[in-house]
Amino acid sequence: MAILVCGGAGYIGSHMVDELLKRKEVPVVIDNLRTGHREAVPENVKFYQADIRDSKALDKVFTENKIEAVIHFAACSLVGESMEKPLLYLNNNVYGMQVLLEAMVKYNVDKIVFSSSAATYGEPQKVPIVETDPTEPTNPYGESKLMMEKMMKWVSLIHKVRYVSLRYFNVAGAAEDGHIGEAHSPESHLVPIILQVPLKKRAAITIYGEDYPTRDGTCIRDYVHVVDLADAHIKALNYLRENNKSDIFNLGSGNGFSVREMIEAAKKATGEDIKVIIGKRRPGDPAQLVAASEKAQKVLGWKPHYTDMESIIKTAWTWHKSHPKGFNKL
Repeated sequence: MAILVCGGAGYIGSHMVDELLKRKEVPVVIDNLRTGHREAVPENVKFYQADIRDSKALDKVFTENKIEAVIHFAACSLVGESMEKPLLYLNNNVYGMQVLLEAMVKYNVDKIVFSSSAATYGEPQKVPIVETDPTEPTNPYGESKLMMEKMMKWVSLIHKVRYVSLRYFNVAGAAEDGHIGEAHSPESHLVPIILQVPLKKRAAITIYGEDYPTRDGTCIRDYVHVVDLADAHIKALNYLRENNKSDIFNLGSGNGFSVREMIEAAKKATGEDIKVIIGKRRPGDPAQLVAASEKAQKVLGWKPHYTDMESIIKTAWTWHKSHPKGFNKL
């Protein structure tokens, strides 16, 4: 039977497909290529260029393949954009989840692993954040992810579609051999933006605020390597295969890294100097976001293998150095 990967041509989704293939699973990918790349999906993987909001496209996918479970990454995911276009996020993310769940119920597919977000928590009351902490999103992106979780909760109760929701924080790194990696345009994530300096794509990296109540004055975030993240989704899938109940898990390294520490790690990973400019704080940036992932470690048996930031960035550097234009031809 096959595993349907929604958004499987994106950054995390393509690494998910890669890991499924390594474990002799059969992935099937659906992606509208709004932010994904066809080149990120191997030619031997069945691929549908379609939007999950298109119920007829989903009918085609579910009738042409024997789908055992769904792993769902397809969503708009930029916090800043969500503050400018809230209806886009509600339509794409929430309505997309509705159409997908309707198809799963229609075709008796009873397992879904969902790519959720720490944005569901909003401003944390304490650090590290645990799964039972209040969920008060501060932007439409986080709100949409929380709404999607609640939709799964009710469909699980009424239609017996069991789910695992994985709330993760910052994702970094790439496949070790550099054949796939992160390619956004424009880029919005810290690690690839830092690496644009040694790649000579920008003159310097801007630190937005150095007066936060942290050990060096810059914001602290939790980072998980993308391959560790894919491994967690497979462990969540196997958890559901064992007929366990629906649940929610944080995924994180448990260690926070400041922006300055990330830049220093990038200097070591690349062997290049990286010029820094100090800018003003950005509104809405919490000083510290770190996940407590003991529950995932205990229940799912998940543990991140990449905990050293230099080694995480080194995998990203391997990708960016060999693909300076992303998936476009060199």
